[in-house]
Amino acid sequence: MNQPSTAPARAVRPKPGERRLQILQTLAVMLQEPAGDRVTTAALAARLKVSEAALYRHFASKAQMFEGLIEFIEATVFGLINQIASQDEDGLRQLHKTTAMLLGFADRNPGMTRVLIGDALVTEDDRLQERINQLIDRIEASIRQSFRQAVTQGRLAPDTDTAARAGIVLAFVMGRWLRFAKSGFRRPPAEHFEHQVATLIG
Repeated sequence: MNQPSTAPARAVRPKPGERRLQILQTLAVMLQEPAGDRVTTAALAARLKVSEAALYRHFASKAQMFEGLIEFIEATVFGLINQIASQDEDGLRQLHKTTAMLLGFADRNPGMTRVLIGDALVTEDDRLQERINQLIDRIEASIRQSFRQAVTQGRLAPDTDTAARAGIVLAFVMGRWLRFAKSGFRRPPAEHFEHQVATLIG
């Protein structure tokens, strides 16, 4: 009978793509922790049990790590917005579903919410906030397009100010994101939304 091996198991090194994803996932988790005011690369490396040099083998800078999170937000949010638009042509239903999706995304991704409201980017590279601003502008443009569609379909009055209405919906969403983050993620973003949506969207 063979004796069981006593040699220690060799650690399986993650592939480069897997390690990048692991770094981003850990960064997102740290951003949602109560004391996660500012995540340093030293703290991130310690959480991953690697050296800071190991982080920089996958990302050229901390700003690039945050860019990775923003890319995830963009791909997810606009993928869902496009899916909603392709599956339902009714402008008002698009608005309802898109607004609910934006609130639900924050609820499922608390750390990303701090990126969306800019809270996690205060001490980071200015270009990150610029990119978030562009992302928010694109969301507002999508909301405005759904309002225009609702007007064209006769679901809203012809003189509806679609830009103003889109701005109100966006302000509501961003306000809910902010409240969610500032409450320590205790106040759900979609709290009472179903009772408010008729007033918000019409």
